[in-house]
Amino acid sequence: MGNGLEGLQANADTMKVLFNHTIDGADEKKVNQLPDKFSLSRNYPNHFNPANKIKYSLLQTSGVQIKVFDVPGNEIETLVNEEKPAGIYEIYWNGANLPGDVYFYQIKAGSYVDTHKAILLK
Repeated sequence: MGNGLEGLQANADTMKVLFNHTIDGADEKKVNQLPDKFSLSRNYPNHFNPANKIKYSLLQTSGVQIKVFDVPGNEIETLVNEEKPAGIYEIYWNGANLPGDVYFYQIKAGSYVDTHKAILLK
């Protein structure tokens, strides 16, 4: 690819094609590929205290709701409630104001529905 800054700049277009992403800005995390299905991943970490990460993907533009429920089925919190384009997303859920317990988070996107368990330790 060349040596030094000039070599990198001269080969920037080739590098973009080879690595299939832009190299403008270190903070860009956009995935150029669209997901091949709707999905809801397990939260990470699980068991958590107090925050965790939930990843989900949308096959097409959809109205999306992600809600958290307690064991009896009471709605605790709405994490997402909006229309989003197809893509892969990550949200952070902070349960610092909740007691340690088992919770469930559920996604509804179009006709896709999935639910997973999250354990909050205090």
